[in-house]
Amino acid sequence: MSVPSEKTKYIFITGGVLSSLGKGISAASIATLLKHSGFGIGILKLDPYINVDPGTMSPLEHGEVFVTKDGAETDLDLGHYERFIDTSLTKNNNFTTGQVYKRVIENERKGKYLGKTIQVVPHIVNEIKERIFLAGKGKDILIVELGGTTGDIEGLPFLETIRQIKHELGSERVMNIHVTLLPFIKVAGELKTKPTQHSVQELRRIGISPHMLILRAEQPVPKELKRKIAYSCDVDQESVIDAIDEKTIYKVPLNLLSQNILKPIAKQLNLGEIKPNMEQWTNLVSKIIMPSHEVRIAFVGKYLDLKESYKSLTEALVHAGANLDSRVNIKWIDSEKLEHENDPEKHFKDCDGILVAGGFGQRGVEGKMIAIKYARENKIPFLGICLGMQLAIIEYARNVLKLKEADSAEFNTTCENPMIYLIDEFIDSSGNKQIRTTKSPLGGTLRLGEYRCETKKGSNLQKAYGEDIIHERHRHRYEANAKYRELLEKNGMIVTGESNGLIEAVEVADHPWFLGVQFHPEFTSRLQNPNLAILAFIKASMKI
Repeated sequence: MSVPSEKTKYIFITGGVLSSLGKGISAASIATLLKHSGFGIGILKLDPYINVDPGTMSPLEHGEVFVTKDGAETDLDLGHYERFIDTSLTKNNNFTTGQVYKRVIENERKGKYLGKTIQVVPHIVNEIKERIFLAGKGKDILIVELGGTTGDIEGLPFLETIRQIKHELGSERVMNIHVTLLPFIKVAGELKTKPTQHSVQELRRIGISPHMLILRAEQPVPKELKRKIAYSCDVDQESVIDAIDEKTIYKVPLNLLSQNILKPIAKQLNLGEIKPNMEQWTNLVSKIIMPSHEVRIAFVGKYLDLKESYKSLTEALVHAGANLDSRVNIKWIDSEKLEHENDPEKHFKDCDGILVAGGFGQRGVEGKMIAIKYARENKIPFLGICLGMQLAIIEYARNVLKLKEADSAEFNTTCENPMIYLIDEFIDSSGNKQIRTTKSPLGGTLRLGEYRCETKKGSNLQKAYGEDIIHERHRHRYEANAKYRELLEKNGMIVTGESNGLIEAVEVADHPWFLGVQFHPEFTSRLQNPNLAILAFIKASMKI
């Protein structure tokens, strides 16, 4: 069993009133300030839902699935953490109720509990505790975000764990921060505090007294109202912080810093005086809010009803723009509508670049290929990601090679020319052999995590990274069929990236900037270190 490090301190962040308040951004912002102050920071997301992981959940319900370096399919908040603190996380930085119960049941079957009756307390709570201590190993401070809302049934074992940890480690090593809503009632013209008071009461009933409140509000919270909340919730006034809506999420750490949020944190955890160096961060944020240039990118996707499905990718465009002092204006284009209308000129004539995002399933793929064909024939800078690369190959096979029934085995298992197919065996990111077939269960049969990729000298890919060997993350099941490589290359579509014989990137020889990649470059993009493939795409779209 993992035991807590003797020096690691813990900040637990809970949420009240309702979900989607921005607990993840609050956690990432505090982590950013502490990291820029010189502390070794770890961060952990606890997800109370019973799914083992979000890998098979619909993007329209749960938003994006974020893939870590070691291939874990995790909550999209881990993407925020990585983007803010510029650190690669692992499977140890996110776990769900499903994983906890699965482990406890497996241990019970193996007889590890010596015939005891298995209960939420102590067995489930101890498993949660062990995972928290594992994530905090070797860190000065571990920030732990609990998903969901205080009072949810599925969140109770996690709250009990947090309560127990304070008793085990002592008050100087544990801080509880509660993020809550301060709604503005337009008819009355005032902010209301009762939801916050009730949320804190519910947290106290469970046995946790927050040391700090972060108030989500549409506008700055007056001092008098902060004083009222401090008194009614028994929190120091300096520990009542407002988190108002900002033009960019990357301004949130600066907003929190301006309210001296680090002072009560340092006081509670006995950290001494804290002075973060936020100069570079502040400079990049200013370029997001007031950039010198603009570029317009057509974003072709099929999950547009919930744009959180593409969170990492849209944030990666923000990162590239900030580092190029340019606002990246996204023109959202529904691939299904594009397919039905078949009038690409109407959609793309005012765009500087075209991006075709990834996805699963046949819906909307014909529309994506219409976009790819338009970009290829009209010499518009193009970036295709994952399925976007696969469709670029199919489009080329159909319209340039004139191959009959060129398709993907994902959509047509009996097509005459399967440009994209399902390989039976591959080596995963841990070096282990994996077997997958069309009948394999969806969960756990993807090529996931970071893989090595060899780039072709002089290609757009190699120029973007400036390296012969790169490492990027994957999340896909089907692969480009190497059987057609020679035919493609003879006719102008060049393979410019490969990994153990698998095709990782393709480009079109007579095009100013055309790149399709099998990997997901957006997963490694951070504000202070933008992904180089996406940065090169925006540069090409800006013609610089």
